Amino acid sequence: MNEEVQMQFELLDESLTGAVSHLRKELMTLRAGKANPHILSSITVNSYGQQVPLNQVANVGTMDAQTIVVQPWEKSMLNTIEKEIQKANLGFNPQNNGERIIINVPPLTEERRRDLVKIVKNEEENCKISIRSARREAIDGFKKLKEDGLSEDEQKRSELKVQEKVDECIRMVEKIIVEKEREIMTV
Repeated sequence: MNEEVQMQFELLDESLTGAVSHLRKELMTLRAGKANPHILSSITVNSYGQQVPLNQVANVGTMDAQTIVVQPWEKSMLNTIEKEIQKANLGFNPQNNGERIIINVPPLTEERRRDLVKIVKNEEENCKISIRSARREAIDGFKKLKEDGLSEDEQKRSELKVQEKVDECIRMVEKIIVEKEREIMTV
Protein backbone atom coordinates (compact mmCIF):
# COMPACT_ATOMS: atom_id res chain seq x y z
CA MET A 1 0.00 0.00 0.00
CA ASN A 2 2.93 2.36 0.69
CA GLU A 3 3.93 2.20 -2.98
CA GLU A 4 0.47 3.39 -4.02
CA VAL A 5 0.63 6.29 -1.53
CA GLN A 6 4.08 7.21 -2.84
CA MET A 7 2.79 7.06 -6.41
CA GLN A 8 -0.04 9.48 -5.52
CA PHE A 9 2.52 11.94 -4.14
CA GLU A 10 4.70 11.58 -7.24
CA LEU A 11 1.69 12.35 -9.46
CA LEU A 12 0.90 15.37 -7.29
CA ASP A 13 4.50 16.63 -7.44
CA GLU A 14 4.52 16.20 -11.22
CA SER A 15 1.27 18.16 -11.57
CA LEU A 16 2.42 20.96 -9.28
CA THR A 17 5.80 21.25 -11.02
CA GLY A 18 4.05 21.30 -14.38
CA ALA A 19 1.69 24.09 -13.30
CA VAL A 20 4.57 26.26 -12.04
CA SER A 21 6.69 25.54 -15.15
CA HIS A 22 3.80 26.52 -17.40
CA LEU A 23 3.32 29.75 -15.44
CA ARG A 24 7.00 30.65 -15.76
CA LYS A 25 6.90 29.91 -19.51
CA GLU A 26 3.82 32.09 -20.01
CA LEU A 27 5.27 34.96 -17.98
CA MET A 28 8.51 34.82 -19.96
CA THR A 29 6.64 35.74 -23.14
CA LEU A 30 5.29 38.94 -21.57
CA ARG A 31 7.50 41.90 -22.24
CA ALA A 32 8.28 44.15 -19.34
CA GLY A 33 9.66 47.18 -21.14
CA LYS A 34 13.02 45.71 -22.01
CA ALA A 35 14.11 43.49 -24.84
CA ASN A 36 13.79 39.79 -24.06
CA PRO A 37 14.28 37.09 -26.73
CA HIS A 38 11.58 34.95 -25.06
CA ILE A 39 8.99 37.45 -26.28
CA LEU A 40 9.34 35.81 -29.70
CA SER A 41 9.17 32.21 -28.38
CA SER A 42 5.56 31.73 -29.54
CA ILE A 43 6.42 32.50 -33.18
CA THR A 44 6.68 29.62 -35.63
CA VAL A 45 8.04 29.83 -39.17
CA ASN A 46 7.45 27.67 -42.24
CA SER A 47 10.76 25.99 -43.03
CA TYR A 48 10.89 23.34 -45.75
CA GLY A 49 7.15 22.71 -45.43
CA GLN A 50 7.04 22.43 -41.65
CA GLN A 51 6.13 24.94 -38.95
CA VAL A 52 9.10 25.20 -36.59
CA PRO A 53 9.85 27.54 -33.68
CA LEU A 54 11.72 30.69 -34.65
CA ASN A 55 14.75 29.73 -32.55
CA GLN A 56 15.23 26.63 -34.77
CA VAL A 57 15.86 28.70 -37.90
CA ALA A 58 17.58 31.77 -36.44
CA ASN A 59 19.61 33.10 -33.56
CA VAL A 60 17.43 35.33 -31.39
CA GLY A 61 19.20 37.65 -28.99
CA THR A 62 19.42 41.17 -27.68
CA MET A 63 21.70 43.94 -28.86
CA ASP A 64 20.90 46.18 -25.89
CA ALA A 65 18.06 46.69 -23.38
CA GLN A 66 15.70 47.99 -26.08
CA THR A 67 16.67 45.92 -29.15
CA ILE A 68 16.03 42.31 -30.17
CA VAL A 69 18.04 40.90 -33.07
CA VAL A 70 16.96 37.93 -35.18
CA GLN A 71 19.78 36.50 -37.33
CA PRO A 72 18.44 33.76 -39.63
CA TRP A 73 20.75 30.90 -40.51
CA GLU A 74 19.63 31.22 -44.13
CA LYS A 75 19.16 34.67 -45.68
CA SER A 76 16.24 33.32 -47.72
CA MET A 77 14.25 33.07 -44.46
CA LEU A 78 14.48 36.83 -43.69
CA ASN A 79 11.20 37.85 -45.32
CA THR A 80 9.31 34.84 -43.96
CA ILE A 81 10.52 35.54 -40.41
CA GLU A 82 9.69 39.24 -40.72
CA LYS A 83 6.12 38.44 -41.88
CA GLU A 84 5.61 35.96 -39.02
CA ILE A 85 6.77 38.52 -36.45
CA GLN A 86 4.32 41.07 -37.88
CA LYS A 87 1.55 38.46 -38.01
CA ALA A 88 2.12 37.60 -34.30
CA ASN A 89 0.84 41.12 -33.51
CA LEU A 90 3.18 41.70 -30.59
CA GLY A 91 3.21 45.45 -31.14
CA PHE A 92 6.61 45.50 -32.84
CA ASN A 93 7.70 46.92 -36.16
CA PRO A 94 10.55 44.65 -37.29
CA GLN A 95 13.17 46.19 -39.57
CA ASN A 96 14.82 43.97 -42.16
CA ASN A 97 18.27 45.25 -43.16
CA GLY A 98 19.01 42.40 -45.58
CA GLU A 99 21.18 40.53 -43.08
CA ARG A 100 19.07 40.35 -39.95
CA ILE A 101 15.86 41.60 -38.41
CA ILE A 102 16.10 44.31 -35.79
CA ILE A 103 13.20 44.92 -33.43
CA ASN A 104 13.16 48.06 -31.32
CA VAL A 105 11.14 47.43 -28.18
CA PRO A 106 9.30 50.64 -27.34
CA PRO A 107 9.00 51.63 -23.68
CA LEU A 108 5.71 50.60 -22.12
CA THR A 109 3.04 53.17 -21.35
CA GLU A 110 1.46 53.22 -17.89
CA GLU A 111 -1.78 51.92 -19.39
CA ARG A 112 0.00 49.01 -21.12
CA ARG A 113 1.80 48.17 -17.87
CA ARG A 114 -1.54 47.92 -16.08
CA ASP A 115 -2.90 45.71 -18.87
CA LEU A 116 0.13 43.44 -18.54
CA VAL A 117 -0.40 43.18 -14.78
CA LYS A 118 -4.00 42.07 -15.48
CA ILE A 119 -2.64 39.39 -17.81
CA VAL A 120 -0.18 38.30 -15.11
CA LYS A 121 -3.03 38.06 -12.57
CA ASN A 122 -5.01 35.97 -15.05
CA GLU A 123 -2.05 33.60 -15.50
CA GLU A 124 -1.74 33.39 -11.71
CA GLU A 125 -5.38 32.37 -11.40
CA ASN A 126 -5.01 29.76 -14.17
CA CYS A 127 -2.01 28.32 -12.34
CA LYS A 128 -3.89 28.20 -9.04
CA ILE A 129 -6.78 26.43 -10.75
CA SER A 130 -4.33 23.78 -11.99
CA ILE A 131 -2.88 23.44 -8.49
CA ARG A 132 -6.32 23.03 -6.91
CA SER A 133 -7.20 20.46 -9.56
CA ALA A 134 -4.03 18.50 -8.73
CA ARG A 135 -4.95 18.66 -5.02
CA ARG A 136 -8.45 17.35 -5.77
CA GLU A 137 -7.06 14.48 -7.84
CA ALA A 138 -4.59 13.53 -5.08
CA ILE A 139 -7.25 13.60 -2.36
CA ASP A 140 -9.61 11.56 -4.53
CA GLY A 141 -6.76 9.10 -5.06
CA PHE A 142 -6.29 8.73 -1.29
CA LYS A 143 -10.03 8.21 -0.81
CA LYS A 144 -9.90 5.44 -3.39
CA LEU A 145 -6.88 3.91 -1.63
CA LYS A 146 -8.86 3.99 1.65
CA GLU A 147 -11.55 1.92 -0.04
CA ASP A 148 -8.79 -0.49 -1.08
CA GLY A 149 -7.51 -0.89 2.50
CA LEU A 150 -5.55 2.27 3.42
CA SER A 151 -6.08 3.16 7.09
CA GLU A 152 -8.09 6.27 7.88
CA ASP A 153 -5.16 7.73 9.84
CA GLU A 154 -2.81 7.25 6.88
CA GLN A 155 -5.40 8.82 4.57
CA LYS A 156 -5.73 11.89 6.82
CA ARG A 157 -1.94 12.22 7.18
CA SER A 158 -1.59 11.98 3.41
CA GLU A 159 -4.29 14.60 2.83
CA LEU A 160 -2.57 16.97 5.28
CA LYS A 161 0.74 16.42 3.49
CA VAL A 162 -0.99 17.14 0.16
CA GLN A 163 -2.33 20.43 1.56
CA GLU A 164 1.14 21.38 2.82
CA LYS A 165 2.63 20.76 -0.64
CA VAL A 166 -0.18 22.74 -2.28
CA ASP A 167 0.25 25.66 0.15
CA GLU A 168 4.00 25.71 -0.50
CA CYS A 169 3.40 25.70 -4.26
CA ILE A 170 0.88 28.55 -4.02
CA ARG A 171 3.37 30.61 -1.99
CA MET A 172 5.96 30.02 -4.72
CA VAL A 173 3.45 31.11 -7.40
CA GLU A 174 2.60 34.26 -5.47
CA LYS A 175 6.30 35.10 -5.12
CA ILE A 176 6.79 34.63 -8.89
CA ILE A 177 3.80 36.89 -9.59
CA VAL A 178 5.01 39.65 -7.25
CA GLU A 179 8.42 39.61 -8.96
CA LYS A 180 6.85 39.79 -12.43
CA GLU A 181 4.53 42.64 -11.41
CA ARG A 182 7.50 44.54 -9.98
CA GLU A 183 9.42 43.96 -13.22
CA ILE A 184 6.49 45.20 -15.33
CA MET A 185 5.76 48.28 -13.22
CA THR A 186 9.41 49.38 -12.96
CA VAL A 187 10.02 52.19 -15.43
